[in-house]
This record gives sequence, C-alpha cells and structure tokens, in this order.
Amino acid sequence: MSDSPIVQYVGFKVTPLVREYTFSVREATGVREFILNIENEAFVSRRARYQDAPAICALRLSAELAAHSNHPQESHFAITASELDSYRMSHGPKSPGHSNGRRQQEHF
Repeated sequence: MSDSPIVQYVGFKVTPLVREYTFSVREATGVREFILNIENEAFVSRRARYQDAPAICALRLSAELAAHSNHPQESHFAITASELDSYRMSHGPKSPGHSNGRRQQEHF
C-alpha cells in the first residue's frame, strides 16, 4: 500500500444544529473515521450549498491530514464561516462570456 491515505466520503447525518459529514481514511496502519460539521444555518442563509458540502469537508480534511502527516489527533472538525467564504469565492460563478467553458463570440 502507498504512503498516501485513501479518503472516502461515507455519507452525512442531519442533527438539529449541524449536518455531520463522515469520511473514512484508509492507510497501511488501518482505517480512521472523521466527522466534519457544517451548521444548518449556513445552508439556510445560502453561505453553503448542499451539493458542495462534501467537497468543502474533503478540502478541510485534506488540509488536516497534510498538516499532521496523515495522523491528526482530532477526528471531529467544524467548518468555519471563513472556510465557507473561501470555498464560495474560489468556486463562484464564472465570469460572463465564459459559459460552459467556451468563450462567446462577439459579432461585429
């Protein structure tokens, strides 16, 4: 097995205050489970989209794994408002004239 862990999204659970996203991280030494939370209010206020939540959590988990040589002591993380803002800024709508990856032709 390689030194790189295999990260797998397992699913989510809705609680009264947060949505809990579960990931399994497999490496040579075994399997660990990580849970990342996003407050329900973030979805209601449209600071996060339901379809983006697993990717947002995966980015945070990847950062935690990288920062701790794949062995963070914690297994529960809360996604912050600044992380949601950063994701939204980097994955926001594309600029006009570039729909579907194609540049619109100008007609003269």
